[in-house]
Amino acid sequence: MPGLAEELTHLEPKHAFFIGIDSDGCVFDTMEIKQKQCFCPNNIAFFGLQAVSRYAREATEFVNLYSRQRGTNRYPAILAVLDLLSKRREVIEQGVKIPRLDRLREWVRREPTLSQSALRAEVERTGDPELRHVLAWSEAVDAAIAATVKATPPFPFVRESLEAASLRADILVVSQTPLEALQREWSAHSLARYVRAIAGQEHGTKAEHLALASRGKYAADRVLMIGDAQGDYRAARQNGACFFPIVPGDEARSWKRFLNESFDRFLTGAFRGPYEAELLRAFDAALPEQPGW
Repeated sequence: MPGLAEELTHLEPKHAFFIGIDSDGCVFDTMEIKQKQCFCPNNIAFFGLQAVSRYAREATEFVNLYSRQRGTNRYPAILAVLDLLSKRREVIEQGVKIPRLDRLREWVRREPTLSQSALRAEVERTGDPELRHVLAWSEAVDAAIAATVKATPPFPFVRESLEAASLRADILVVSQTPLEALQREWSAHSLARYVRAIAGQEHGTKAEHLALASRGKYAADRVLMIGDAQGDYRAARQNGACFFPIVPGDEARSWKRFLNESFDRFLTGAFRGPYEAELLRAFDAALPEQPGW
């Protein structure tokens, strides 16, 4: 972590404006396939959810795709999935015991960098069997992603937006995806050329990414976060930055609006206030807090 943090801290501004951009579900249409084809089967297999697989799928998709928890780091996310299942009437009636993963909960509460490498170090230090099992789950998810998620293109208008924005702003990828996957995806689609650096879960939280790379280097109203999840919005607000939402289910139109309208407003100081509030209302409406079951 220290070396990675220094990498962001030492980024020198080339422009007066700074933009942080999330990756999965924001730039690339990868959220659906990763959650439905990679996370969900491994959630069921590793945590004994076969008897309630239908409800496990619904909980996984709600937490990670269709709720305000969308985009949450995988370790607190799996805990949220298990918590939803443990309270669901149909699961209780079937008498299926849902694991609590108390050791993982304790690790999530105290670990500042919720990365696979940090979890591996904890397993090596403690030998804890529960954490070792969670590590095996996480590694299986990554293997499934590497085998399954290939040549997934960016959303329409992303490339044009990055090309235009890179001429006026320093751009940083801000993500909780493992760094190796981010580098592979951004390079495969020739998008890495538009960004100054790529920050993944190994660099810390999204709020830390923004703070390390932008604080003290740019005026607050010249820092913008682009994301598709409430965690992206919170990271922006923790740093006093502007926020442009990519609305889940309406990604192409969101990027087209950024390219044709919102980026100019950001550059001219006309983004904050009523305009940003209008964007946030549509964003909030797309991500409910509670499931409908």
